[in-house]
Amino acid sequence: MRKYIISLVVVVVLFVILRSTVKGKMAVHHVKGVITNIVTEPSYINTKGDSISTRVLVPEGYKRVVYPNQSFQEYLRHYKLKPYGTKIINYDDSEYFAQNWHDAILEVPVPKNGLQQCADALMRIRSEYLWNNNRKNEIGFNFTSGHYCSWKKYAEGYRPNIKGNKVTFHKTASANHTKSNFYKYLNLIYMYAGTLSMYHELQKVPVSEIKIGDMLVKPGSPGHIEIIVDEIVNEEGDKMYLLAQGNTPAQSVCMLKNFEEPSISPWYQFQEGEPVYTPSYYFDEALFVRFK
Repeated sequence: MRKYIISLVVVVVLFVILRSTVKGKMAVHHVKGVITNIVTEPSYINTKGDSISTRVLVPEGYKRVVYPNQSFQEYLRHYKLKPYGTKIINYDDSEYFAQNWHDAILEVPVPKNGLQQCADALMRIRSEYLWNNNRKNEIGFNFTSGHYCSWKKYAEGYRPNIKGNKVTFHKTASANHTKSNFYKYLNLIYMYAGTLSMYHELQKVPVSEIKIGDMLVKPGSPGHIEIIVDEIVNEEGDKMYLLAQGNTPAQSVCMLKNFEEPSISPWYQFQEGEPVYTPSYYFDEALFVRFK
């Protein structure tokens, strides 16, 4: 009996030692993996940067693609950002449920009316660029019905009369070219234009020709759309890009991380006909459109 008890104790002790060793190896392996990831995945984020070009660093072997001064591309690349760590806030001042998707928040105000969603935020950015560069007469977008609504006619007092898919414009207001009236015009655009109308209205661009300002789109109601805000290239001609988005509900415009390829995040690479995974949306095809 005594021998049996001793044998049993030995077996239990060996089991405990073996279990601890295995667990220890697993723990060491796990910790080792975490440390390896931290070491081998470089960070391209400068937390002190206050614009897209200063917030995101360029990987070794790459350089930023050069664009003319005052171009839309340069406007986006140098877009001002809120301090690093700023949260995504919905139009009603509540915090968005996902706060780990972004590396930057763009300085784009979010109206309290809830209208400025994904496509709307990008139309606002484009319109403000044209406004700030004395190109106001170029501001205009198609409604989902296909009818073109320009800032020029709106400023002159013309308003749409909408009955289903039939739209007519009539002069029913006094001329008003002020900035405050411009934002009233944008609210009208937000109501009657969107991802689907942008897809049908704008030029389609193959992946081989995309540049800053082009937009990754999934047309639909709802669909989704994101905009390229920076572009880099290496000596072999390989390019990478940064993406930013507005969202539904209307919320802060943010620059997205790349969860699919964390070793190059927040940079993205695209292939013609291949799907694109971003933190908030799956695009089944790399389909791009370009503002006029």
